[in-house]
Amino acid sequence: MTLLQDIRISRRTAPAFVVVGLYWGAFAAFAPQLKDAADLGDAEFGIALLVGAIGAVAAMWLAPRLDALLKHHSLMVGIFMLAAAFLLPAVATSAVTFSLAMVLASGASGLLDVIMNTRVSHLEAHHNRPLMNLNHAIFSFAYALSALTAGGLREIQIVPLVVFALLGAASLVCATQVRSDHAFREISSVSESPSPLPKALIIVGGVIVLFGFMAEQSTEAWSALHLERRFSVGAAEGALGPAILGITMGFGRLSGQLIVRKFAEGVVLRWAGTLAALGTAIAAWAPSSLLAYLGFGILGFGVSVVAPMAFAWVGKHVPPALRGLAISRLAVIGYAGFFIGPPVMGFLAENFGLPIAFSVIAVSLLTISVVLVPMLRVLAGRSPHPAPSPHT
Repeated sequence: MTLLQDIRISRRTAPAFVVVGLYWGAFAAFAPQLKDAADLGDAEFGIALLVGAIGAVAAMWLAPRLDALLKHHSLMVGIFMLAAAFLLPAVATSAVTFSLAMVLASGASGLLDVIMNTRVSHLEAHHNRPLMNLNHAIFSFAYALSALTAGGLREIQIVPLVVFALLGAASLVCATQVRSDHAFREISSVSESPSPLPKALIIVGGVIVLFGFMAEQSTEAWSALHLERRFSVGAAEGALGPAILGITMGFGRLSGQLIVRKFAEGVVLRWAGTLAALGTAIAAWAPSSLLAYLGFGILGFGVSVVAPMAFAWVGKHVPPALRGLAISRLAVIGYAGFFIGPPVMGFLAENFGLPIAFSVIAVSLLTISVVLVPMLRVLAGRSPHPAPSPHT
């Protein structure tokens, strides 16, 4: 009954998470085809995604102002922008056009990400209950469904443009569900708070999100290529890599929704980072595709709670009037990993191979457990705005 109540409270934010999951899931499944259509090598593909980060960072930085301007229409407008922007990578035929397309697509995604995470953080504070893992679980299930479906459609040679156009129709349906965005009423003006932003807290929390998203997006963008190259599997079998990641992340986040009621965020984050590092290492060096799938599954289950718990943890320890700005700045740092991860992987894959590239990701995940979580625990303890929950 508690989970059903959480779902009811999240009914105005969950559709936005669905839309983002659908588009990135399809993008992951079609990544090899989009890369070939734009005539890009591994490093060039990575650089194009890095260029896309410019649009994402700019949009995330401006998101609090745009959110205040659009008010209760913010989520709906963000969904429309995302649906339009993701048509562009499907028609790109060169490095320049693909890079520009990713600037717009990543920018729309970054804008929507900040707004929807801010909404959830306000809902958590208003209802005094964890909701971040649930909403991110919904993203993961949508991502997995989209990756599996798109992989099957790619196998029967359906072109990416058709798939992204169909996702546009689904996005319009989701947009109608967020048009009465009641969560906006919980948002206060930034100018109402005399307190400064806790920069150290945001930086450390942002690096945790960065490493988590580096692992997540690197796997989304490169797991299909890793499987197809290392084990010579087909397109549908290759798409199982990102799909398994999405499925296990979904169940991991649902589990996190329950676990966080009994254990402190720091405890869960430390175990999650260690588990994700182990899964990444298994996937990198597996001697068979079956073990590689297992590794990606373990990675997904572990990394699933890293970002939502960091967002929730930081959101609890800033004044309500600064929550939107704090989430924005946390996202600028953290979501850099969402876009920096693939180009870093591209450089490492080009020069050292994908197993080494995934091993580097494993080391960064272990850093969360060993270094960053203890630092964040100390900073959260010094916060003048303690969370209402005893789990700090």
